[in-house]
Amino acid sequence: MCVGKCSRIVGPCLLVLGTLSVAANVLLLFPGGTAKYLLEGHVSRHAKVVPGVWGGGVTVLLAATHITAVGWRCSGCSDCGTRRNAFISAVLSKLALLGAAACFVLSGVGLTNGPLCFYNASDHGQGHGTLWGYPFLDASGQEPDTGAENYLHDPRTWSICLEPVGVVAWNVVLFSLLLLISAAEMVLASLQILNGCLGCLCGFCEGK
Repeated sequence: MCVGKCSRIVGPCLLVLGTLSVAANVLLLFPGGTAKYLLEGHVSRHAKVVPGVWGGGVTVLLAATHITAVGWRCSGCSDCGTRRNAFISAVLSKLALLGAAACFVLSGVGLTNGPLCFYNASDHGQGHGTLWGYPFLDASGQEPDTGAENYLHDPRTWSICLEPVGVVAWNVVLFSLLLLISAAEMVLASLQILNGCLGCLCGFCEGK
């Protein structure tokens, strides 16, 4: 496949993935679809870091915009500054790869640790009364390798969170989505790095 054709495929794909990443992370800030918990500060710290916005979003969208623009602008011509543009796309793709990798790691941590929620600690031997915290993280701290496993593989334990309603499923679905998106972004960014390097050496092969 020609360098230009590859750019015209990779660029739009990254645009879509970057947009989805931002949307997924924004939704994480509004458990249950309400702004109440964000305003009260009762949102998971992993969601507030917004890795899907700056990692899987902005850095990827910057690279995707350039890749798409160059791919289509150079369609049908053999000399439009492609070596310089290919070099820039390779650099931006490396930044996108780093951003997507950061999003992948932070999303994995957020998924493993579970959501911040209001739960009854006394019912689970973790304290007295109801409080805001990370019940699955606390459980895994007291019983190594069991709390996180039960949380991820046994939906019956999700009822420990009293508020926000459905926050565990919200957390699992959106962080899992961020993991899948960022993994796809890393693959495409890596492909574009190779594509950009080929463009630096050979230029676009269209029109030749």
